Amino acid sequence: MEIYSIRPILAILVSAIAAALILFTNKHKNLRESWTLIAATLKFLIVLSLFPLVTEGKVVVFKFFELLPGVTCSLRVDALGLYFALVSSGLWIVTSIFSIGYMRGLQEHEQTRYFASFALSLSATIGIAFAGDLLTMFAFYELLTIATYPLVAHKETQEAIVAGRKYLVYCLGAASVFLFCIAWTYSQTGTLTFQPGGFLENAADPKTLGLLFILFIYGAGVKSALFPVHAWLPTAMVAPTPVSALLHAVAVVKAGVFGILRIVGFVFGPDLIRDIGMGNVLAFLAGFTILFASMMALAQDNLKRRLAYSTISQLAYIVLGSALLTPSGYVGSMLHLSNHAMMKITLFFCAGVIYVKTHKENISEMRGIGYKLPWTMIAFTVGAIGLSGFPAFSGFISKWYLCKGAIEAKLWGALAIYLGGALLNAAYLVPVVVTAFSRNGQNFKPDESSWTLTKPPVITAILTILFGLIPLLIGWQLELANMAARGIFGG
Repeated sequence: MEIYSIRPILAILVSAIAAALILFTNKHKNLRESWTLIAATLKFLIVLSLFPLVTEGKVVVFKFFELLPGVTCSLRVDALGLYFALVSSGLWIVTSIFSIGYMRGLQEHEQTRYFASFALSLSATIGIAFAGDLLTMFAFYELLTIATYPLVAHKETQEAIVAGRKYLVYCLGAASVFLFCIAWTYSQTGTLTFQPGGFLENAADPKTLGLLFILFIYGAGVKSALFPVHAWLPTAMVAPTPVSALLHAVAVVKAGVFGILRIVGFVFGPDLIRDIGMGNVLAFLAGFTILFASMMALAQDNLKRRLAYSTISQLAYIVLGSALLTPSGYVGSMLHLSNHAMMKITLFFCAGVIYVKTHKENISEMRGIGYKLPWTMIAFTVGAIGLSGFPAFSGFISKWYLCKGAIEAKLWGALAIYLGGALLNAAYLVPVVVTAFSRNGQNFKPDESSWTLTKPPVITAILTILFGLIPLLIGWQLELANMAARGIFGG
């Protein structure tokens, strides 16, 4: 049942308004940062207020205008969209706190531009989550690209400018393909509105739909950093660490895999994808990305680049789960969207603390750092173990469902990749922990007194444990994930 509400648009506007206020109060840093925290909290509360409605089976709708016959640009809050919005808005709160500590700790330039761009990025992200049709999602996709460009190029060095341009080339190139797919879809169906189970059945012959599917995956796959369109992500690690956290856990790449979940579940649908033979194609691409990126991560000494390749691998876990075309695989993909976000943002926060306190970026230079920054490295350890899929951590829950989905689909190669990928996770993350707690070498004074800098990774590490142990929290996640899967697969 659909109900009309202004809350979806309010959730988008609150951070856009904050961006304007941040620019207006640029000479008063305490007030400027207060707008960030107020907007982050309000956004999360507005999104959270939609949870009871969605879990009652309602779809919350806000309509903008009818652009073409059959194309009404609108916001529609369903289980999948709400799930992504809760993850993004919730993690924006801790990322905002961390950003204040990081930017002040390094006395970064252009902090006003940074916080304003951050706020606009979250407006675009919630717009993507709540988009009710392909055209609305496309508009917010491109707003996200534009809003995050100043963040990627923030340092304004030659390296940062090159990284920003590369980011734009990749994302805007994908945008042109995505827009072409939207026009093609409308010409075949006369609609662009998302429907559980898809709306393209009988829209064209199987070969045509197969080509359209491949182009759609490319359009969303760039932001998902799927091989071979992944290269922008490691390059973008030149950005400040809170931006890396934004890219990897809160907004950009998560928007990419969210787009693939929408395309699979609400544009094509599992039955049609199976009929046109594209499930195995997407599964092969995702599986190769998992193994390739994991091997690349093993070769990186720079901590942020290692984490970047780890993200590429973990995002492919989500894509592979959707390609399994089973309810458990789809549920596992949704769970991993949030659980990976909690664990990866913890790791990036820790990398940021290390850089602010020591200016060290390479793992080989971090021997003994765990004794100087104990809380930071304990949080990193939790994130690393959780990401490897150990029981009692949130990563285990989502990987359990992903493996279950592979078994349901009888894709034993996918199961082997998931299990082998978990070992590779441990292989490239556990050595960081071992190095940090080795007896040797750090001669700086221990300092974890800045709560805005050191508390956020501890908070997200605790969440990683709680969402792996507390039945109530796991149940909330599963409730939304199961609702989305039932709508797509029936039952």
